[in-house]
Amino acid sequence: METQETPKSNSIFQSNTAKMIMVGLLTLFLLIPLEYVKSLISERSSRQNGVIAEINDKWGQDVYIYGPILKIPYTSYEETVTVNEKTKETVKQKVASTKYAYFFPEELDINSDTNTKILNRNNYEAAVFTTNMKFKGNYVQPNFGIKNIANENIQWDKATILIKTTNLKSIKDEVKIKLGGTNYTFEPVYNSTKLDNTEALETRYVDLTKIFFGSNSNFNFDITYNGSEQIKIVPIGKTTKVSMKSNWTSPSFTGNFLPDDKTKKITKTGFTANWKILHINRAFSQQAFDILPDLNTYSFGVDFVIPIDQYQQNERASKYGFLVIGLTFLIFFLIQNMSKISIHIFQYSMIGLALIMFYTLLISITEHSNFTKAYVLSGIAVVSLITAYSFSILKNRKFPMFIGFSLTGLYTFIYVIIQLENYALLVGSVGLFLILAAVMYFSRKIDWGK
Repeated sequence: METQETPKSNSIFQSNTAKMIMVGLLTLFLLIPLEYVKSLISERSSRQNGVIAEINDKWGQDVYIYGPILKIPYTSYEETVTVNEKTKETVKQKVASTKYAYFFPEELDINSDTNTKILNRNNYEAAVFTTNMKFKGNYVQPNFGIKNIANENIQWDKATILIKTTNLKSIKDEVKIKLGGTNYTFEPVYNSTKLDNTEALETRYVDLTKIFFGSNSNFNFDITYNGSEQIKIVPIGKTTKVSMKSNWTSPSFTGNFLPDDKTKKITKTGFTANWKILHINRAFSQQAFDILPDLNTYSFGVDFVIPIDQYQQNERASKYGFLVIGLTFLIFFLIQNMSKISIHIFQYSMIGLALIMFYTLLISITEHSNFTKAYVLSGIAVVSLITAYSFSILKNRKFPMFIGFSLTGLYTFIYVIIQLENYALLVGSVGLFLILAAVMYFSRKIDWGK
């Protein structure tokens, strides 16, 4: 389109104010295709989440575990009162039923060695791991006195050992516990009335009359999982010590307890972390009667997730779309007023659509490469297109080159903000303040009455 100097006119539609209103309305109109782009990013992100969930389901889901727990049955008597209708006599009876008491270890040491890797499917990736967990510790003599349960009502020879966990299908080897010099094999237990999301492993009967608590009640067992996303442990020992190491370089420590800062190390090759939790640090006792409570509230562990995936970065970039469009239009508007060159609203529309194309290019290239490379390629393509288009509009070199440098600086500024986490708001605020100051400086002599 051929450009020419703006003729002098008293028409209100030719005033700077009217032109700015039209450009502002166009900016708002371009938010519609920008929202479609954001919807596309959200759709692709949802697709990724679905693929990751499928990968995790096949490989192994998150790991949550606590145990081993002594489960000891005892006989409970309840008195019932009935009235004989014929004789009108009151009859008292004692009805026996079997209930269970649960006792946690005195000392519990857990060592977890976790090897992580990335699994890829098409353009998507998921973080998975294989963890070998070694448990050892000991029990003290179970105390039924707090419930006034007589020793003759305790079924010591029918005790079992219980583990509450998730992800049973991804356990890689048989699980055996050694207690009192004897090995006991765990078997899965079906429980149709479970009160939480855990599953259970339980041994055959353990005759506790043959175990001298103190010196002969030490136990140890290993369990190996394939899992994904998370490992969480409940500190059921009176003293619980956990040591964890992994080759994952960006762990997120989660749950009710954090590792010891003095021993925690995160390097380029992985991390090591140690916890020590005492019974006074959590609000549950070392035994439970009748019902084993849901202790997930007191769990702690590590999340193995990719810190910022490609769709999160694309989504963050698209949030700055309105800023990019608005500032680019403002630059063209200021150039139009300083150079007295007329820029048609259609030309503004083409520039705006080119700016929106940046985000579709960004997400499509990211899926086949990485975010940084995609951002650079998309930025070069859009900046080059708008700069070349500016040469045909402005008919000189000075202003198009200024536009090219301005867009390059703007996209670089946004990329820096996206990469920052803790300082994103600070850097963004300072940058926008400087941009506002520059706009105020260059627009100070514009006669808005024309």
